[in-house]
Amino acid sequence: MRIFAGDRVRAIMDKLKMPEGEAIEAGIVTRSIESAQRKVEARNFDIRKQLLEYDDVSNDQRKVIYQQRNEILDAEDLAGQIAGLRESCFTDLVRQYVPAESVEEQWDIPTLQKVLADEWQIELPLQQEVEASSAIGDDDIVEKVVNAANEAYAAKLALVGPENFRPFERAVLLQAIDTHWREHLSALDYLRQGIHLRGYAQKQPKQEYKREAFELFGQLLDVVKNEVTRTLMNVRIESGNRSSRRPKTWSSAASSSAT
Repeated sequence: MRIFAGDRVRAIMDKLKMPEGEAIEAGIVTRSIESAQRKVEARNFDIRKQLLEYDDVSNDQRKVIYQQRNEILDAEDLAGQIAGLRESCFTDLVRQYVPAESVEEQWDIPTLQKVLADEWQIELPLQQEVEASSAIGDDDIVEKVVNAANEAYAAKLALVGPENFRPFERAVLLQAIDTHWREHLSALDYLRQGIHLRGYAQKQPKQEYKREAFELFGQLLDVVKNEVTRTLMNVRIESGNRSSRRPKTWSSAASSSAT
């Protein structure tokens, strides 16, 4: 009554000095209560409808993640998927220093070569090859780096055997997806709590939420791709089937799967 009945009913109740707790029996009050009840129900329906529309966004993303997890769990061999992640990761890395469709003057080959050596343990004389060649392009640089990464990974597999390394790949991939998916859900919840403020900027909150949620999901996939590739490329084979990562130590789940 206080929120929805209106000033007219409130003024009548104040004028009659009706005590609290006393039953109200009057046609105008009954109709006002019914009207207020309809407004309350409509308001709650709108709230539930908006929450459902927001939840639909996360549900669509959840279906994608769960489908990927099921495919990882059911697959006997993840070599193709791991190779796709590795190729995409190193392509993105090269494009940071050698932009697509750029000329040689725009390239930062020394920095790229240093990053490959320091962060990925890939020694590649790119600077010498660029200086020695008169017709090398940006796509050629990408191809050389991707091939070098594939060769380094193949050499790592040869030390322990693909059949022994596959469970470790599966554990690393699942752990990365699960960890960053939980962080992604927290980010979506935080985004939803403040998205209504976009209305003050003459923007549709729901459309803004969908757009930014899509961008966050893309970032999630990139983070998983880069983390899995970095982990598998930097893992060090110590002896036999035993694996450890440098400089960080593995979690218990990853360690148990690697041995």
